[in-house]
Amino acid sequence: MHITSDNRLKKLIVIGDRLLIKPLRPNEKTESGLYLPPGVQEKEKVQQGYVIKTGPGYAIPVATEEESWKGEEEKVKYIPLQAKEGDLAIFLLSSATEVMYENEKYFIVPQSAILMLEREEEL
Repeated sequence: MHITSDNRLKKLIVIGDRLLIKPLRPNEKTESGLYLPPGVQEKEKVQQGYVIKTGPGYAIPVATEEESWKGEEEKVKYIPLQAKEGDLAIFLLSSATEVMYENEKYFIVPQSAILMLEREEEL
């Protein structure tokens, strides 16, 4: 499965350290052969899916000095997330929130619930 940008998802904004993940069906596996065995999926403790969108990351506290010459964008800084769009993520289902968007199931998952990522990169 190759993740492409989809116009209907562009209007969604993921907040903070969360990820929007499209789950794989239980019998799907990746091109590299990674899949969760049926016993693991039946227990529903972990799930896998592709990262569709990511939040900006962990907010860093910024000094509250009033500096009128600074723009609004400079007042909030973030530590970026390790997960990136297109990654295959294996995550703890207990920490995920299931949502339906335009008749498709997604999970909103905090990065802390991600157990492992698979990223297709040129070697």
